[in-house]
Order: sequence, then structure tokens, then C-alpha cells
Amino acid sequence: MATNPKQTTRPMHGPGPRGMVAAKPKHFKQTMIKIAKYLWPHKMALSVVMISAILSTVFLVIGPRILSRAIDVLLNGLMAKVRNDGAIDFNQIGYWLLIMLGLYILSSAAMLVQGLVMTQVTQKVVYNLRKEMSQKINRMAMSYFEEQPFGEVLSRITNDMDTFTQALNNSVAQAVSSVVQIVGIVIMMLTISPLMTGITLIILPLSVVILGTIMKFSQKHFKAQQKGLGQINGQVEEVYAGQQIVKAFNQEANQEVIFQSANDQLYHAAWKSQFFSGLMMPLMSFIANLGYVAVVILGSVLAMNGSITVGSIQAFIQYMRNFTQPIRQLAQISNMLQSMAAGAERVFEFLEEPNEADEGTRQFDPTQAKGAVTFDQVSFGYQPNEPIIKSFNVQVEPGQKIAIVGPTGAGKTTIVKLLLRFYDVDEGRILIDGVDSRSFQRTELRQYFGMVMQDTWLFNGTIMENLRYGNLNATDEQVIQAAKSARVDHFIRTLPEGYQTVMNENSDNISQGQKQLLTIARAILADMPILILDEATSSVDTRTELLIQEAMDQLMGNRTSFVIAHRLSTIKNADRILVMDQGNIIEQGTHEELIEQGGFYYDLYNSQFETIEEAD
Repeated sequence: MATNPKQTTRPMHGPGPRGMVAAKPKHFKQTMIKIAKYLWPHKMALSVVMISAILSTVFLVIGPRILSRAIDVLLNGLMAKVRNDGAIDFNQIGYWLLIMLGLYILSSAAMLVQGLVMTQVTQKVVYNLRKEMSQKINRMAMSYFEEQPFGEVLSRITNDMDTFTQALNNSVAQAVSSVVQIVGIVIMMLTISPLMTGITLIILPLSVVILGTIMKFSQKHFKAQQKGLGQINGQVEEVYAGQQIVKAFNQEANQEVIFQSANDQLYHAAWKSQFFSGLMMPLMSFIANLGYVAVVILGSVLAMNGSITVGSIQAFIQYMRNFTQPIRQLAQISNMLQSMAAGAERVFEFLEEPNEADEGTRQFDPTQAKGAVTFDQVSFGYQPNEPIIKSFNVQVEPGQKIAIVGPTGAGKTTIVKLLLRFYDVDEGRILIDGVDSRSFQRTELRQYFGMVMQDTWLFNGTIMENLRYGNLNATDEQVIQAAKSARVDHFIRTLPEGYQTVMNENSDNISQGQKQLLTIARAILADMPILILDEATSSVDTRTELLIQEAMDQLMGNRTSFVIAHRLSTIKNADRILVMDQGNIIEQGTHEELIEQGGFYYDLYNSQFETIEEAD
């Protein structure tokens, strides 16, 4: 059986548990443009978010200026009271305070609208992305799944998507608010004192330079952090799935070393990304405090000269404090954007993987399906210039049972992959009922085939649901009849819940043989013209094998069948046995004919029985 996936021209993305080569990170700007394309269909809702953010910020920015009016009235009243020529006008103070309270209420209302709408936009974008990723999985070439660890793909769909979701929800509206707040504060400060505003604005370019420099260094570490998470997930998933093998071979210590290596890489990437992002706040605070000291000194001088009022100084100081806040927020937003870009890059890389090519247009017609299969000069290799199958020629008539045997690596399973068009042939052609398989749509072609594999796959659901997976339109009676034909109905009825018994995640609440019988029942229910049975009895005991063999005989009936088997005793009654070695058919014929020839099959058959006798 060949295990090398066929190479494609695409680069490898994301390191897996064995140190796969990582693709070069894309430019931050390119990723943000792609995100903007997903946001564009929601432009009206985003307009509401931005307008709400602007209104909320404007109302907040006006507040200190209104408060300064109230302070000036209070101070003027106190001074008049000291001079005994007036009193404090509490009505006017109350008037300004009520206006300020109203502004803050309106700001809160606008902020609420902003949050609600932005949450809806974010979830719609993420919903569409998850939908695309789910659809993408069904369109991707089989080679991708043979190359990529499960944990790496899972990390893109979960961790990277969650990172993208959180950052998108928190960054867009906050970025608008921060920018508007900076602009609004600058305008309000200019109305108070252009000189003090000039000193304050010196902070801005310096802050931008520092921010840009830190972002330049932190981006690569954020990307490495996301890839490290994918690597950790892949390694943990592999070890969890193969825990019995790990323990059986005493490889716990070795797996800890592998995990420690991956964990160390993630640790270094994570602390570096967080270190650089953590530098932003203290540096920004230091620069802001320098400006704050300068403004306080200058404001005191101007107040003594009578250029501005005390209330205006108070308002300017408040604006000055508030001026650094949106800059800090922008620094935080930059961190979120780094995380969002790092997660989004990996999501987009997944979505941009090449789809399974499908140029065929022909559709499956069950009324015309007979099950004739022809391999005409078929050659194929997973790697360029390294053929696995070489000039393979076979003519299979409808209803024939064809067994394929040979040593490991001979190309037996590769033949199955070519039949199902998991890969396309390099040379020659495969004909199904006289039609080139490449002229069919892949989904249509696969309606010809039912499969029973060595690795039984049952999902988390009831037995009835698992059996009906072969034919979603089947009635309960048809499902039960298929189970009877597969010799598994009696076993199912002995379970406490019968056909409604729920299979757990790994289907380990029943035996391997029982699972195999269920997959045979599923294939019977599917009722396909051509059957593929790949090592269906290799992992069960002899007694269960006989039961499975009876079910398989019932399943095959008059259907065209391809049986891959290591146990040669199970294919004695095949109409033809193809003996493969290094991608070629070296012998073919019935069991009796091949035994009489005394060749490769004869030696292979006798070696199995000699092994059994020695074991006995």
C-alpha cells in the first residue's frame, strides 16, 4: 500500500507535530484587505457602527468643555462673593451640569447601539467564514488530508477563528472611537490654547514612530504563536488518538520530549509577542507624562497672565489626560490587529488551498449502471517520475469478484484511490461502463461505489443513524433488513436501546468485529453497483472473520467487487485474483490456477499457512 501523498505545487502551511515546513508569512496589509472584503457586504451596518462610535465620542469630548463653563461660573461666583459684589449662580451651574449629563446619556446610548450592531456584524462574518471552511473541506483534494495533521486543521478552524472573532469584535469600533476621540480632543484643545495644543501634539508623531517600530517586530512573533498553537494541537491529538500504542511501546518519555520541544517553541514565540506588545503601554505612558508636565507648567503661566480661565485650564488638562487614552487604546488595538491578522492569515491560507479538480460533467445514471471496469494502460505516481502503478491493464466484467493481493507497497490501495478519483491517473484511463471516469463529476462517479474499509468509521450517533448514512432516504424497515443481511441484527437487538443505542465518539463501546458488520450493513443499504472491500477482515478473530465473510458474500451478491486482502483464505472464491508487486500485475487467475502455477501467489499462500501452523 502506497502511503506517500501526491505532491502539488502549493507550499506547505503550518508546522505539524513532526516539524513540517512553514510557509512564509503574508504581508499584514494583504491580510487586512482580505478581511475588509468580508466586511464589505455589511457596509450599511458598519456605517451605523461608525456613526454611533462618532456620536458617542463627540458627546464625550464635548463634556469637559461644558464642565469648564460650570467651573468658571462657580469660580466667578466665589470671587464675587469674596468681593461682596455677587453670589454663586447655582441655576446656571445646574444648567451646564444637566447639559453635560444629557451628553453622557446620549454617548452611552450610542455606544450601546455600536456594540450591538458590531457584534451582529462580527458573528455574521465569522458564520460565513466557518461555512466556507466547512464547504472547503468537502472540496479539497485528498492529498491535503494525507499531508496535514488533524490537529493543525482543527487549530485553524477553532483557535485561529476564535482569535479572529474576538479581535474583530473589539478592534473595529474601538479604532473608530479612538481616532475620532483624538481628532475631537485636538479640535477642542485648539479652541482653548493653540500653544499648549502644539506642545501636546509633539507626542503624536513620537508615539506613532514607537508604535510602528514595535508592530514591525511583534507581527512575526504573533504569527509564530498561532502556528505554535497548531503544532501543539496536532501533537496532542496524535498522542490522544494513539494512546494505546504510545503506552504499549513505552514511548511516553519520547512523546514528552516531542511535546516539550513544541511547547518550548510556543513559549518563546508567545513571550516575545507579549513582551513587544507589553512595551507599548509603559513607553506611551512615559511620553504622555512628559507632555503632561510641560502643559501644566505652560498653562500655569498663561493663567497668571490672564490668557485663559481656570475652567479652561481644567478642561485642557482633562483633554490632555484623555488625549493619551485613545493613543493607548490604539496601541492595544494594534495588538488585537496583530492577533487578528495572525489568525486570519491561517484561516485564509486554508481557504486558498487548491480545490479538488473536477472537470467532468457526466452524471451518474443508476438505470444504466452495470459495473464494468477497465484499466487501460494506467500509470500513476504520488511523486513526479516515481510511478507506483505502471501500465496497469485489467478488464472487469459486471458482477465479477476481483481480489487484489500482494506485499505491502505493491500499490493495492492506490488502485482503490484511482477508482474513486481521489487522484487522477498520470497516463492511460479508467473506464466505468465504457466511460472514462474523468468525464464524470467526482461526486457522481462515487455513486457507483460502496466501501467497507479496514478502519471502520462510525460517527457519534445512534446505530440507526450510522446505518442510514449509506442511504439517508432509507426507511427503518430497510435499515433493519440491511442489518439482517449483514448478520448484525441479532447483536443490535441484544443492546439495551437496540437500534437507538448511541455510539460514543470512538465507537469503542462495541467490538471491532461488530463495528465491521455495521459498516457492511451500511454498504448493503447504500446498494451501489461496485463494491470496494479494503482489508475488511484483517483486524478480527477467525470466528468473527467467518461471520463477516458471510455478510460480505451477501453484500457482494451479483455486484462487481474489488477485494483487497492479506488473508488469502478469504478470497479463494474470487473470479480472478490479481497478484501485484511494485505496481505491476505479475500473476492473475483463479485461486486454483495460481496455486498450480507455483509462482509468487503459491509462495505467498503457503507462507501464510506455514506461519499459522508454526504459531499453533
